[in-house]
Amino acid sequence: MVMVTRQIPCYNEATTLPITLAALPREVSGFTQVEWLIIDDGSTDNTVDVAQKLGVNHVIRHTCNKGLAHTFMTGINACLSLDADVIVNTDADNQYNAQDIPLLLAAIIDGKADIVIGARPI
Repeated sequence: MVMVTRQIPCYNEATTLPITLAALPREVSGFTQVEWLIIDDGSTDNTVDVAQKLGVNHVIRHTCNKGLAHTFMTGINACLSLDADVIVNTDADNQYNAQDIPLLLAAIIDGKADIVIGARPI
């Protein structure tokens, strides 16, 4: 597979985004390219500046806060327009275990699943 895109909705995540991005693998077995997409949902802090300094491949900005559902769909549509073979949805506050991403993608790479959904412990 050519590309996996990680879409990360953000709203005022300048302090947690560096932690989240540091945990995300830049290489995943079975993929030749891994990209990061940040959807800034009208943040009033420097989330976008932080994302760009940390090497995020794509940034989309909402001019005002539209909420998670709208931001999530903005990200899905952007990933599709980037011709992503696989889309990984995660959050900017590091509540998901990034080490599980290759495990989740394995079922897709092996042709055992078209979609895999993980859950974060609460």
